[in-house]
Amino acid sequence: MKKLKEIARLLFECNLGIRPIARACNISASTASTYVEKFKELGATYKEICEIDEDSLSDLVSPKAERTSIKVLPDFVHIAGELKKKGVTLQLLHEEYKRDNPDGYEKSQFYQLYHDWKKKADPVMHITHKAGEKMFVDFSGDRPHYQDPATGEMIGIELFVSVLGASSYIFAYAVPGQTTESFIECNIKALEYYGGCPECLVPDNLKAGVTHACYYDPEINKTLAAMAQHYNIAVIPTRIAKPKDKAKVENAVLQAQRRILAALRNRTFFSLIELNEAILEETEKLNRRPMAVINKSRYDLFIEIEKPALKPLPSDKFIIASWTKAKVHIDYHVKVEKTYYSVPYTLIGETLDIMHTGNIVEMYHKGKRVASHIKMNKPGAFVTENLHMPSEHRQYLEWTPARIKLWGQKIGPHTKTLLEEIMEHRTHPEQGFRSCLGIIRLSKAYSPERVENACKRALEIEAYNYKSVKSLLQMGLEGTATDVENKKIIPLHNNIRGNGYYREATHD
Repeated sequence: MKKLKEIARLLFECNLGIRPIARACNISASTASTYVEKFKELGATYKEICEIDEDSLSDLVSPKAERTSIKVLPDFVHIAGELKKKGVTLQLLHEEYKRDNPDGYEKSQFYQLYHDWKKKADPVMHITHKAGEKMFVDFSGDRPHYQDPATGEMIGIELFVSVLGASSYIFAYAVPGQTTESFIECNIKALEYYGGCPECLVPDNLKAGVTHACYYDPEINKTLAAMAQHYNIAVIPTRIAKPKDKAKVENAVLQAQRRILAALRNRTFFSLIELNEAILEETEKLNRRPMAVINKSRYDLFIEIEKPALKPLPSDKFIIASWTKAKVHIDYHVKVEKTYYSVPYTLIGETLDIMHTGNIVEMYHKGKRVASHIKMNKPGAFVTENLHMPSEHRQYLEWTPARIKLWGQKIGPHTKTLLEEIMEHRTHPEQGFRSCLGIIRLSKAYSPERVENACKRALEIEAYNYKSVKSLLQMGLEGTATDVENKKIIPLHNNIRGNGYYREATHD
């Protein structure tokens, strides 16, 4: 010890006590006390001590037999496993180590020994993940294939890989593509495979999960956000330009490529289901394979430390939904996959968030659900909730085709026939009722005879709508004789120029 002569100087030349010597030499008071007693036992002067070399002096003050003790090396595999548990720190583990080994390594040495071991055990990832904390997910760059039995075509698909942070327990699953629906399906399969939910889901900034990648505030896909809420998981995408954030899953992907895809390279599969069955078998082999250094498998670590920390799965499975945006039409309906669904009429002109599954369609305005319908896979159909209508439109609900015909008959037979044609040519009954109501109300502004004649003329020119009848009445053409040769003329409307246009206009 190089400080021995300095201790002797402070003792014999400066006449300092044990505590000042300890502070001056940066050693503990107990250590200083031990050396002071040894120097006093020697009976040598400070001058005589200075003439002795360092090694000899060390042997005199602290003989090797006394100062050398066999220290128990910490169980680093056990320490690494304990650190993955919530609330466990390296300081706590050192205290427990010293309790069982009083002559063992002090804190600084203990810390250094563990970190040296950690670098050798895991040279890629030095971050300690707590049990049940994170599930890392990504797609493999290498794509598996299966053969179409009908055409013989090799179909390339995507390989999803997930890994739990503490145990490195891997799950792999093949899907047709990297769509949002496929990505959500993969995450659900992974959670079911693990039999529980971690606290966080850590995806890469792939488009299927992250709408807008941002270092500080990434925007999560609505479907992924809904899934995370269902399973009570926080979504924390990896940071841009931070490769260590995804080192865990990149290593898992590498293992999947080497231990799963490589093992299946010489086999031919004829369906996605058959391929996934083989992938699952190889995944089980990989997880039960002992890992280097710690001599434990991923499965062992999963059962020992990870599985007890996972939250239980919810009782019901998450239903995958698609999200889109749509503007409310003037008739208070929004279009979802070629079908029209009603929303409250007060939202006309507003843009809504639309969530739809295989069974339901839900509309949201500023985060609040405003309408919900049973999904109807019928192009052009209207699904209308009565309460969504304005009060003046609800009267249509009391109408029936028979009642409309009766009202039309009161004006005349041609009116009745025109109303029948209008209802027959409309894809949605309410649209037909609205047009019929307009024609019937024309009898309040014009005589029933004129309305009847206008309806007759409209039938002749096959103009089955309210606007044509109104235009005929406004232009006074309801009584004009119809030329059979010109029966199929362009329906009358307000834009048609009359003969007065050419008399009055002045052309250069």
